[in-house]
Amino acid sequence: MQVAITGCSGLIGTALRQQLEAAGHTVTPVRRGPPTDPAAHWDPASGWFREGALDGIDAVVHLAGASIGEGRWSAARKQEIRASRVEATALLVRHLGTLANRPRVLVTASGTGFYGNRGDEPLTEDSTGGSGFLADLVRDWEAEAARAGDLGLRVVLARTGVVLAKEGGALPKMILPFRFGAGGRIGNGRQWLSWISLPDVTGVLADLLARDIAGPVNVVAPNPVTNRQLTSALAKVLRRPAVFPVPGFALKLLIGESAEELLLQGQRVLPARLEAAGYQFQQPDLASALTATLKGGQR
Repeated sequence: MQVAITGCSGLIGTALRQQLEAAGHTVTPVRRGPPTDPAAHWDPASGWFREGALDGIDAVVHLAGASIGEGRWSAARKQEIRASRVEATALLVRHLGTLANRPRVLVTASGTGFYGNRGDEPLTEDSTGGSGFLADLVRDWEAEAARAGDLGLRVVLARTGVVLAKEGGALPKMILPFRFGAGGRIGNGRQWLSWISLPDVTGVLADLLARDIAGPVNVVAPNPVTNRQLTSALAKVLRRPAVFPVPGFALKLLIGESAEELLLQGQRVLPARLEAAGYQFQQPDLASALTATLKGGQR
C-alpha cells in the first residue's frame, strides 16, 4: 500500500512511518514548503497544493496541526490552531477532489476534546459533542474531513486522547515536577484523562487503514484514569513523592484559558468501536504503559 502522511515528522507521524515501512508499505511524507521548493507538496498557510501531488496514493493519514498545548490561547494563537486543522484539512480535501486516481481512504487525526467537559459520564462514539473551544474546533475540523466522503473515500475520524511517549507530547511535561520532588495532582484531581500509548496509537492507525471502518473512532486505551490516579501511578513508576497539589486558580493565572480545557476539565472516553472490532491493545492499562514508556520498553 502507498500511504501519504501529513505531519510525518511529528511524534505520531514518525512512529507510524516506521511501523508502516517495516510492514512493507511505501510511505510518502507530505512535505510543507513554498511552491518554489521542488520537494514541497503543499503550503497550508497560503492555500497551495502541488497539482497531482497525491495522485495514485492508496491512503492518506492526515496528522498535521499546530500543538494545542504550547503557549497561551490568545486570539491569534487560537486562530493559528484552527487554521492548521480546519483550513488545512479543507485544502487537503479540495486537492483530493482534483485527482484522477484518488486514495481509497482518509484517516484524519481528531481529538477527544470533541466531547467537552462531561464529568464522570462514560463517552463512546455515539455520544454527542460538547461545548468549548476544543469541542467547536473538532466539530469543524471533522466536518471538513467528512467532505472527502462525497468524493468516494472512506473517511475515519481518529479522536485521539493524550498520547504517552517518552520522546514528546504531554508526558515529559507531566513528569518534570516529579523529577524535582514537586509532583502532585492538578486541581481536585477528579478530572478524567483519556490516554493511549504511542505503540497503540500507531497500531490503531495502521489497523484503521486496513479495516472497513468509517466515521469517528475513539483512539484511546480502554481504561481512562482520573488525574489523581495518574499522579499516583507516575509517583510509583518514578519513585518520587506526589504531595504538592497544583491549585486550579494558579494554573489559570499562569497559562490562561487553556488550563481550564486541557488540565482542569476532562473526558471519560471509551474505545467502543475499536473493542467491537476486536483490536487488541498492547498496553491497555496505565501502569504497564508508563512502565514500558519510562523504563525503556518503548522505542
